[in-house]
Amino acid sequence: MLLLAPMEGLLDATLRDVLTRLGGMDRCTSEFIRITHMLLPERSFTRVVPELLQGGRTRAGVPVRPQLLGSDPACMADNAARLATFDPPGIDLNFGCPAKTVNNSRGGAILLDEPWLVHQIVRAVRRAVPAHLPVSAKMRLGFNDDARAEDNALAITEAGASELVIHARTKADGYRPPAWWERIAQVRESLPEQRPVLIANGEIWSVADAQRCRAVSGCEHLMIGRGLVADPGLARELAGGPPAAWGEIEPLLLPFWEQVSARVERRHRAGRLKQWLNYLRRRHPGAQQAFDELRLSNDAAFVEAWLAGRAACRNAATVLTSAPLLPTPDPV
Repeated sequence: MLLLAPMEGLLDATLRDVLTRLGGMDRCTSEFIRITHMLLPERSFTRVVPELLQGGRTRAGVPVRPQLLGSDPACMADNAARLATFDPPGIDLNFGCPAKTVNNSRGGAILLDEPWLVHQIVRAVRRAVPAHLPVSAKMRLGFNDDARAEDNALAITEAGASELVIHARTKADGYRPPAWWERIAQVRESLPEQRPVLIANGEIWSVADAQRCRAVSGCEHLMIGRGLVADPGLARELAGGPPAAWGEIEPLLLPFWEQVSARVERRHRAGRLKQWLNYLRRRHPGAQQAFDELRLSNDAAFVEAWLAGRAACRNAATVLTSAPLLPTPDPV
């Protein structure tokens, strides 16, 4: 099983839609839906996870599991029950977000300092939603250190989660390499035989990384975030298919832009496209060229003209390559 990770401010519904078109992904997890002290209206769920309005799947048919973030077990349970009315492909719980603003509001990775509270949250959500609806969780190894990693994994296990993603870094580690995949193996060995499906996450950028992660962590299943943003064909490659060349990825920039234009203020649109290109240029020289051509402009009209020009060039190239060859004249 290969999952697309949640990444606040990056992996939203637009990028989920585009990335899943290339195949190889089994499921996505949404960015977190922040739960504080109130029962959210339905639009709060569909704003973050518009796929809920289309059967809980992207246009390519890949399931999207909404993720909740909060620290009040009762309020989390009430909101999970409302979310369950959409019949999503499960509900995920966030114990991994490293953002300071989130942690200061007692959400995300800071909760890993309180394994008993983590247990209460998962148990309350599990009891609040129908039995057929999977409840999963995503955690880091810890906040400042990984001393409570086993305690938190056991708390989540005993509360009834069916899956547990472990991002193999602490909050203090941020996104700096390396990811400590061997700690996932140690956590795995500490759990009872009847444990959730364990999924390894962190610092997987290539097929070779994925193979090493599986070997070191002992987890067959993986969740990948930035690695799939930088190389959208990686999931397909891990599923045994061919890698994606730039000629297959570049046409996705236009539908990405069209969806960004429908959801994002005009002055921020160019930044969203450049954000993705900045990742893509790690693996694709064509993305580097595109990034260089757009880097100095925040003008949406300029970007639209550039994309139209690139589409026209591709169409012209397609016409030329598909045109029948003229017969060679007989020699005089």
